[in-house]
Amino acid sequence: MAFNGVKVFSATKAREREDLGDNVTRWLRANPNVRVVDKVVTQSSDREFHCLTITLFYQKDSKDKDTAATE
Repeated sequence: MAFNGVKVFSATKAREREDLGDNVTRWLRANPNVRVVDKVVTQSSDREFHCLTITLFYQKDSKDKDTAATE
């Protein structure tokens, strides 16, 4: 599974966690030249904070000069 880009979405507040999936969808729609090859969903917490992270590993055509990798 080759990839040349990684995009991380993370949220700690309840409302942000609820919106995380929509944020991922918006980013994917804004970057149609990206093909997700793997993903990792991580949840961590302590006594006060709960963090949800979605990490996307993607393949992007090297000829494309778009900034998706750095957004």
